[in-house]
Amino acid sequence: MTNKELLSIADKAMENAYAPYSKFKVGAALLCKDGTIFTGCNIENATYGATNCAERTAIFKAVSEGQREFEAIAIVSSVSGETFPCGICRQVMAEFAPELKIILRNEKYEECIYTLMELLPKSFSL
Repeated sequence: MTNKELLSIADKAMENAYAPYSKFKVGAALLCKDGTIFTGCNIENATYGATNCAERTAIFKAVSEGQREFEAIAIVSSVSGETFPCGICRQVMAEFAPELKIILRNEKYEECIYTLMELLPKSFSL
């Protein structure tokens, strides 16, 4: 699976986003170590607190299906430029894959690759 293919799958997932309040649509494609891919989109709620991000949607779907080992996640949004995962999503990622590769796309549609440790160098742990 190439980074470009994973970004394309995230684009497709973004089409399912439910963002009537912010109009900020996000899609994610999570690549498991066994090659399985889980997608997610953001799902807003009028209370905002009940909103779920695309990244967590994909991770929760994977975990609920028995997956616990992840290689990479591609994240795209309806705005130009890189869309970084929020702090809550970064912490959830750290629970399962501290070495996760995060693939974003800049305003020129070029791939931008980070590690989770670059984005969350000192995650919370018990």
